[in-house]
Amino acid sequence: MAWRDSRRSRQRLLLFMSAIVLGIAALVAINSFGDNLSRSVDEQARELIGADLVLTTNKEVTPKTELFLAGISPERSREAAFPSMVLFPRSGGVRLAQVKALQGKFPYYGDWETQPADAVAQFRKANQTHQRIALVDDALLVQLNAKPGDSVKVGKLLFYVAGRVMKTPGQTAVTTTVAPTVFIPHALLPETDLLQRGSRVTYRSYYQFAPGTDVEKFVKSIESRLDKLGINSDTVTERKEQTGRAFADLTKFLNLVAFVALLLGCVGVASAVHLYVKEKVASVAVLRCLGASGRQAFLIYLIQTSLMGFLGALIGALLGSVVQLVLPMVFQSFLPVDVVTTVSWKAVAQGVGAGLIIAILFALLPLLVIRKIAPLRTLRSSYDEDVTGRDPLQWVVYGLIAVSIFGFAYWQIRDWKTAISFTAGLAFAFGILTGIGQLLMVLVRRFFPVSWSYIWRQSLANLYRPHNQTLILVISIGLGAFLIATLYLTQTLLLSRVQLSASGNQANMVLFDIQNEQKAGVQQLVKSHHLPVVQNVPVVTMRLAEINGRGVEAIQKDTSAKIPDWALTREYRVTYRDTLIASEKLTDGKPPYTDHQGAYISVEKGYLERMKLKLGDTLTFNVQGALIPTIVGGTREVDWNRVQTNFLIVFPTGLLEQAPQFHVLMTRVENTQQSAQFQRDLVARYPNVSAIDLGLILKTIDEVLEKVSFVIRFMALFSIITGLLVLSSSVIISKYQRIQESVLLRTLGANRRQILLITLIEYLFLGLLAALSGIVLSLFGTWGLAYFVFDVPFTPNFLPLLAVVGIVTSLTILIGLFNSRGVLVRPPLEVLRAEG
Repeated sequence: MAWRDSRRSRQRLLLFMSAIVLGIAALVAINSFGDNLSRSVDEQARELIGADLVLTTNKEVTPKTELFLAGISPERSREAAFPSMVLFPRSGGVRLAQVKALQGKFPYYGDWETQPADAVAQFRKANQTHQRIALVDDALLVQLNAKPGDSVKVGKLLFYVAGRVMKTPGQTAVTTTVAPTVFIPHALLPETDLLQRGSRVTYRSYYQFAPGTDVEKFVKSIESRLDKLGINSDTVTERKEQTGRAFADLTKFLNLVAFVALLLGCVGVASAVHLYVKEKVASVAVLRCLGASGRQAFLIYLIQTSLMGFLGALIGALLGSVVQLVLPMVFQSFLPVDVVTTVSWKAVAQGVGAGLIIAILFALLPLLVIRKIAPLRTLRSSYDEDVTGRDPLQWVVYGLIAVSIFGFAYWQIRDWKTAISFTAGLAFAFGILTGIGQLLMVLVRRFFPVSWSYIWRQSLANLYRPHNQTLILVISIGLGAFLIATLYLTQTLLLSRVQLSASGNQANMVLFDIQNEQKAGVQQLVKSHHLPVVQNVPVVTMRLAEINGRGVEAIQKDTSAKIPDWALTREYRVTYRDTLIASEKLTDGKPPYTDHQGAYISVEKGYLERMKLKLGDTLTFNVQGALIPTIVGGTREVDWNRVQTNFLIVFPTGLLEQAPQFHVLMTRVENTQQSAQFQRDLVARYPNVSAIDLGLILKTIDEVLEKVSFVIRFMALFSIITGLLVLSSSVIISKYQRIQESVLLRTLGANRRQILLITLIEYLFLGLLAALSGIVLSLFGTWGLAYFVFDVPFTPNFLPLLAVVGIVTSLTILIGLFNSRGVLVRPPLEVLRAEG
C-alpha cells in the first residue's frame, strides 16, 4: 500500500528526500576525509619530522653535551634555528625570518622539494667547502620580490640563493607564511656574528637509526639524562599522535558544522512531511472507512518517508564520497602530509545511519497525527478538529531528537559538557527563530492593515494562512544567515584583537636582541630616522632554581605537587623597574621594591594562580650560575593584547643591572616606506638586531585567518545550500494549493502583474525577516564571544551584514517567483486541467 500510494506523490517525496542529501554529504565527506587523513598520517609518520628522533634544547650546547649528542647515533644532522633580519640587496627587501643553520643529510625521510632540484645537493656540499650557499622559502622570495640567483644578507655574510624551498617534511603553507625560513650552512654560522649573549636560539639534532630499532625504548633509557640537560625529545610515534589529535579535533569541529546542515535539512523534512500529511488526510480517512486502523495508516506513510530518507541518505553518502576528493585541496594550506583519498565505508555507514535516524525522528512529528484521523473525516472539512490537543508521543519524539543530537555531539567530541552546550545552543537558536516566526504571524493577524490595498492585504494574509511557510523559512534561511554572519563577525573580532594594539600612537615596531654596547647606537639610529623611542626595556634571561627553599628537581619528583612542569623548566625573560606600565594593573600587594628584608618581585596574577603561590612566598632564580633570592610582593593583571614588553615577572631596580642582558626598543613608523628604509639601515649597521613590523604581522594574521575562514565558509556553504533547498522544496510542495488560489484569483479577474506582486511581497517579507533574524542572532552570539571569550570591545561593521540580508532576501524572492511561473504564463483552465 505504501508503494501504491506513493505513485502520485513521488515528486513531492523526492523533494522531501533532497532536504537531507547535503547534510549527509557533508558528514560523509568530513568523516571520509578524517579517516583518509588518519591513514595518511600513519603511513607518512616519519616524514612529519624527517627523522627517527629529534632532540631539542634552548640552552647553549656545551662541549660535554655535544659529545653526548654525537654519541647517540652515527647518522646525525645538526640545526641551530633563530629569528633574524635578512636583506635581499637587489630588491631592497628586508624582513624578520627564521634562520636555520643546518648540517647533515636531513631530511632522512620525505622529500625536500626545491627549485631547481639540485639545489639541495649544492647546499649539503657547502658545509664541507664553506661555500656561501642559501636556500630560501618560496613564500619569503615572493613577499620580497626576490628569486634564485639573487643574494641574501644574513648577519655579516652575503649568501648566494641556490634555490627556493617549496616544501620541507612536516611543514605546511601556513607555517611558511607565518615564519618563512632561510637555510644556511651550519659551518658558516659563527661568521655571521649573529649569536650574541642572550640570543634566543633553538638547537636541534636529527637522528636516523638502523631499521628495527625501538626508538621509544631507547628514549626512555636516556630520559633522565635528557631531563637533566634540559633537552626535549620528539619521536615519530609522538609526532604522529600529536598530528592525529590536532586534525581529529578539526574533523570533529567540522562534523558539528556539517551536522547543523543535516539538522537544517531535517527541519525541511518535518515541514515537507507536515504539508504532505495535510494533503493525504482525505486518503487516510478513506482507508479508515475501508477498515484500516490508525496504526496501519501511520505505518504506510512511515514506510514511505523512511524509504525516501534511506534513498536520500545513500545519495548523500555518494555525493559526500565525491566531495571528499576536493577536501585535500581545500585544506592543503594546513596539511603536513599528502592525503590519499579512498572510499571510507565506515564513514559512509556512519553518515547514512546518523542521517536516517535524525530524518525519521523529524518526520515522525507530523506523521503522528495520522493515527488520530477519524473515518468521519470523509464527511468533515475541518482537519484541525482531528488533531487538536497534545499527543504524548510527540513529547517522546522531541526527547529522542534531543538525545540523538546530544549523542552525536558527544560521539564527536567526547566531552559531555561541550555536547550539552552544543545541544542547548542549537535548541536556543531554533527556539529564537521559531519564536520570531510565530510572533510575526500573531502580529500580522492581530494588527492586520485592513485599509491597505488589496495586493498588500493578500500578501500579508499569506503569512498566516493554512499551508503558510513562515516558520520553516524563518528557521532554515535564518539559521543559514546566522552561520555566515557569525563567521564574518568572529573573523573581524579576531583581527581586532591585534589591530587595537596598533591604533593611536602606540608602538608598531619592536627591536630586540640589542646588546648593552649597541644600546646607544641603536637609539641614535632610531632618532636619525625621526622615529620616537616609545620604550627601551632591559631583558635578563634566567631559570627558576627554588620555590620556598625547595629545589626544582625535588618539586618535579614530588607527585603531590600541582605545579606545571613547564613553569619549572622554562627559561624566564624578566625586566627590572619600580613602576607599572600602561598595559598593567595592580591587583594585590605593591609594585616591585627592595627593603632590608630582600627584593620583592611582581608576578602576573594568572601565573601566581598556576604556580599555587601567594604573597610572601620566596622564589630563587639562577642567572648565569648566580642565585638570586626574591619574595613575591605583588600581583599584576597584564593586557597581553597590547604590543608592549609585557612580562610574567618584574624585578625591582638595583639588582640585575650588572647581569648579562639584552635590550628591547619600541618605536613607531608612519608608513611602509619609512619602515623599509629604517630596517635596511638597521641590518647594515647592526645585523644581530631583529625588528618586528606589526603591519606585516597584521597582514600575515589576516592571510592565515582568511585561509581558516575559507575552510569554515566551505562547510557553512552546505548549510546555506540546504536552507535554499528547504526553501525550494517547501515552496514546491505547497505549490498545488498556491496554484488553486492563484487560478481562483485569475478567474475572479486578477491579472498577472497583481499575482506577481502578491507573490513578490510575500517572499520579500519572509526573506527579509529570515535574514534579519539570523543577523540579529549572530550579533548577540558574537557579542557573547567578544565579552566572555576574547575580552575585546564589540563594534560590528554593518555594511557586509546588510549585503548578507540583501543576498538572502533576493534569493528567497527569486526562488518563490520561479516556482510560481506556471500560473503567470499559462491560462487558468490549462493549469487546472494539468493539476487535475
